[in-house]
Amino acid sequence: MGTAARSTRRGLMAASVLAVTTLAVTGCAGGGSPENTTEASSSENEAVTITVATSQNEQTPNYYCGVELLKERLEDADIGLTVELYPASQLGPDADRFPLVQAGDIDIDLQGASALSSTFEPIGVVDAAYAFDDVDHAFDWTDNGSEDLFSSFQEATGVSIVDGWFFGNRTFTTKDVEIRSPEDLDGVPIRFPNSPAFLANAEALGVDNPVSVAVEEVYTALQQGIAVGQENPIVATRSSSYDEVLNVAVLNNHNVGIHWILVSDKTYEKMSEEQATLLEETIHEIRPENRDCVDEATEEILDEYRADDNFTVIETDDIDMDAFIGDAESYFGEYFTGETLEAYEAIREMAD
Repeated sequence: MGTAARSTRRGLMAASVLAVTTLAVTGCAGGGSPENTTEASSSENEAVTITVATSQNEQTPNYYCGVELLKERLEDADIGLTVELYPASQLGPDADRFPLVQAGDIDIDLQGASALSSTFEPIGVVDAAYAFDDVDHAFDWTDNGSEDLFSSFQEATGVSIVDGWFFGNRTFTTKDVEIRSPEDLDGVPIRFPNSPAFLANAEALGVDNPVSVAVEEVYTALQQGIAVGQENPIVATRSSSYDEVLNVAVLNNHNVGIHWILVSDKTYEKMSEEQATLLEETIHEIRPENRDCVDEATEEILDEYRADDNFTVIETDDIDMDAFIGDAESYFGEYFTGETLEAYEAIREMAD
């Protein structure tokens, strides 16, 4: 997995090695001593500061079981890497941060495919409702089916997708509205993020009255009844305190939430081969730990809901999943075209 990122890194590192070799040869031709090569080798791991940005706050697993682990392990390796974390959209919302990643002003960012689709539209297929059956399907595709899409993304943007970290299945949570089938969503104002990919999901799921307020306004919109529900992983619903207003959790799991780990090509240019290799290996090794952390946190929250007489949990077995999945597949079979449709169909073909 991560073939596109590894190929990009190797190309960048090969260019760096070529440059060093050229300087060494030039130095020898001009009467330089062999010590030049030794000096280049000894300075291979120069001090590098890595900025990591995410929209997730410190209360979410992708922070404390994700980027915090990344910082700890990279710095503990003592090969010249210092990591600065900027959670909770401190460096701006997703759409504003991505150009900074492209420019190399942000080194690493965590973003969902729907946000990235505003820059590279085909990547949005990954966030289509029920594109993945479950997280195992999602990571199987990441490891074995993503190369073409991720390579195209890197070529178009100058940013590599190294891996993805699970942040929970997106589910509906509402105020007093119990949802067991697509028909139950008729006319219900549900908040969806304001992106074409997410709004397509709303339509595919049967939400004909989506409310597209900014994330900063969601809590107020729910309080005031502008929206009577929203969709997010359970851990995000809790960390944003939406469950202070809402009282029904619908475990329809319409989207496997993945935060893609983006690394600027300009970041690879300033790292040594050893530093870049450690970065990628650490990102990969965190993935299963992060998943377990998300699953554990999700179940703890759901158990709290189930024990609360004022809260209702609509379990997956009590939902007409065939209707939701069938409607979504029919919708996206017509919504997507060309290469994007091919990518969607390839994802569905990898389902068990």
